[in-house]
Amino acid sequence: MKQYFKSIAFLLLVVPMFLFADEAATVATPAEETANAIQTLTVGLDTLWVLVAGMLVFFMNAGFALVESGFAQSKNTVNILAKNFIVFAAATFSYWAIGWGLMFGDGSPYLASEGLFFLGGADNSPAIGDAYQGVYSSMNWTGVPLFAKFFFQLVFAATAATIVSGAVAERIKFHSFLIFSFILVAFLYPFTGHWVWGGGWISALGFHDFAGSTVVHSVGGWAALAGAIVLGARKGKYLPDGRIKPILGHNMTSAALGTLILWLGWFGFNPGSTMGVGDGSVMAHVIVTTNISAALGALASTVTAWVILKKPDLGMILNGTLAGLVGITAPCAIVSPTSAAIIGAVSGILVVLSVLFFDKIKIDDPVGATSVHLVCGIWGTLAVAIFGYEGAPAGVEVPSILTQLYGILAIGGFTFVVSFALWYVLKLAGGIRVGEEEELSGLDLGEHGAEAYPDFNIRARG
Repeated sequence: MKQYFKSIAFLLLVVPMFLFADEAATVATPAEETANAIQTLTVGLDTLWVLVAGMLVFFMNAGFALVESGFAQSKNTVNILAKNFIVFAAATFSYWAIGWGLMFGDGSPYLASEGLFFLGGADNSPAIGDAYQGVYSSMNWTGVPLFAKFFFQLVFAATAATIVSGAVAERIKFHSFLIFSFILVAFLYPFTGHWVWGGGWISALGFHDFAGSTVVHSVGGWAALAGAIVLGARKGKYLPDGRIKPILGHNMTSAALGTLILWLGWFGFNPGSTMGVGDGSVMAHVIVTTNISAALGALASTVTAWVILKKPDLGMILNGTLAGLVGITAPCAIVSPTSAAIIGAVSGILVVLSVLFFDKIKIDDPVGATSVHLVCGIWGTLAVAIFGYEGAPAGVEVPSILTQLYGILAIGGFTFVVSFALWYVLKLAGGIRVGEEEELSGLDLGEHGAEAYPDFNIRARG
């Protein structure tokens, strides 16, 4: 009996040691637990910042809607609001289904070939660097989950499509704009985006575009320019005797509020492109350069309009602010505040001259989208090489102006030619412009069967 109890005691003491030996061996030390906790907190903070910044960029849709509708005639307000609303929905589906994979999937320097559809590729984010295992290697520098990466890049893609809306306003068919937007976000934008941010051949040359003066804004601007050319000008804009008849916006309060919203949204657009908190120094630097450039853009456009037009035109002031924001988007992380002021001031001057130039050559852009996003996007990309300095973040080398120019021409040439062809095919297939009667009476009733201001009588001034 005594031997029996000894055997039972042996089993109770020894066997559990074997059963739980592996678990005991993997118990983390206090130092390891602290390191794991710090790592978890770091990923959490980085993810929170990226998502909040993405939400700010998403809110820019409200800014674009207010600016465009304010600059347009009241009879087209519903149409413009509908376009700016539905474009984000279309962009969400097309970028999720196709665009993300084409932009960031692994493959050749020219075209992605892995992880192409519906975020379906292998991925172990938030692992970074050599620890990353997946098919989106070009995004392995940021330690946030895959869905955070996707959401932030999605709102950028949607911005490129929204830019187009303003340049084709007041005469485009709703369904034609929707089709073009879907194709732009699914194919055109991610195709060139892969060349730069997807680890493609243009980035290998040393081309630098921190937050998208070219990748986002110029791409949207080139597509917008092609659309404005194929569509033609609004009825009555350019008179037979060569004079230009201004078509005034109906709500400058809306346009001003929209511009302020966009200014706020840019504090997510540019600083959010760090896609991580770090010690906060890069974020702080970017937000200061962004704000200074916007402010100087507003001031410079005010003075320029005052000199040329003899009045401090509010529309030019608003576009000058946006011009300064677009201009600083590429170089914001690698230029000093003083350089940011110069970049913003030049942007403010350029946008006024550009709006007048496009009117002179009879390219009708109701909100000045091509001047703000295309012209100042090009300027901002060149400014990287002109003003980049040694205080740039670690690992960033200031490129030559030839490298920046080469990237601008490659991306711009591809986007404009393909966009022009696409607009033309849509024109041949079913038409992209509303009829003359509908354009004169307003797209709100013709396209949507609704009015933005049904209780107001709009009195025409003779």
